[in-house]
Amino acid sequence: MTNEVSTPARRKQLLEHLFPGGVPSLWCPALTHYDAHGAIDGPRIAAHLEHISLHVKGFLIPGSTGDGWELTEQETGQLLEIAIDQAQRLNLHLLIGALKHDTREALRMIRETVDRIKVRTNESDVRLALAKARVCGFTVCPPRGAELSQEEIRAALESILETGLPTAIYQLPQITQNEISAELASDLAARFENFILLKDTSGVDRVVSSGKDLSGIFAVRGAEGDYARWLKAAGGVYDGFLLSTANCFARELNQLIQDVSNGRLDAARQMSERVTSTVNEAFQAVVHLPTGNPFANANKAIDHCLAYGAKAPGAPPPRLHGGIPLPADVIRTTAEILSRYGFMPAKGYLG
Repeated sequence: MTNEVSTPARRKQLLEHLFPGGVPSLWCPALTHYDAHGAIDGPRIAAHLEHISLHVKGFLIPGSTGDGWELTEQETGQLLEIAIDQAQRLNLHLLIGALKHDTREALRMIRETVDRIKVRTNESDVRLALAKARVCGFTVCPPRGAELSQEEIRAALESILETGLPTAIYQLPQITQNEISAELASDLAARFENFILLKDTSGVDRVVSSGKDLSGIFAVRGAEGDYARWLKAAGGVYDGFLLSTANCFARELNQLIQDVSNGRLDAARQMSERVTSTVNEAFQAVVHLPTGNPFANANKAIDHCLAYGAKAPGAPPPRLHGGIPLPADVIRTTAEILSRYGFMPAKGYLG
């Protein structure tokens, strides 16, 4: 007879350690704001995070919506310093995105970031250093390549999980050109207790819908739209969301989650339909832009309107990582969409 603790039990203990109040149901891949010269804009990022932190307690920085695939190493380092400052100030949970096409590069970034956090917190112990910095783990994708087999993807993800660091795996075929199979996700979950969270932005949800045992991993949906039906409390398959639109609709999405949790499904569906319609139209307003991630572009346009309210069309437009500002017609169209659906404030959060 053995007293060995099972992997799911060890994962449960780790999650309870990382999230004493429970894993947040709503996560946000926060926007990265830039000043007029293209530099990371720390005060603007701080204002945005403070605004949505009333409703979102978990952040992925940098995520795809925060230009994580485009940022230089210097920009990423600067952004993480700002993110850690704000996570500590606002008592937030921070997942650090190691979004690299090559697994060796992701591992290098993770190790260098851990070393930086140790120096910053004056802690030699990794867990204590991460805890002081409010970092709950690292987020990685499979390496890029449509030709990669599941065994090649397995070897890549194992090399990261073998670090022992809390890890979230991000299913993002739009970038990686491949998918983690349900069988592979289940096997990794059974073997690595530090595999704590799965984000799926594929829109087809094969892993979580497969019925395969994920051994207590916290599963969040990253695809937009039709939100209410995907939560377990409404008969769905996900524990929560990690959504680009949490940058702008944090209060509404948080309310939707609360309504589902408390059985107010009609209210949740109504909010889901309203947010979905707004988001779909806002995304259409940016599809013609020649640069940038459409998720980032649309959310920057919406956030600009929420930040400045009625003054938004006349305020300096947000800059994209590619170096251009959002066009005035995108701001005007977005303001009109928000007004039509009742989301446009008279006064923005920046005053």
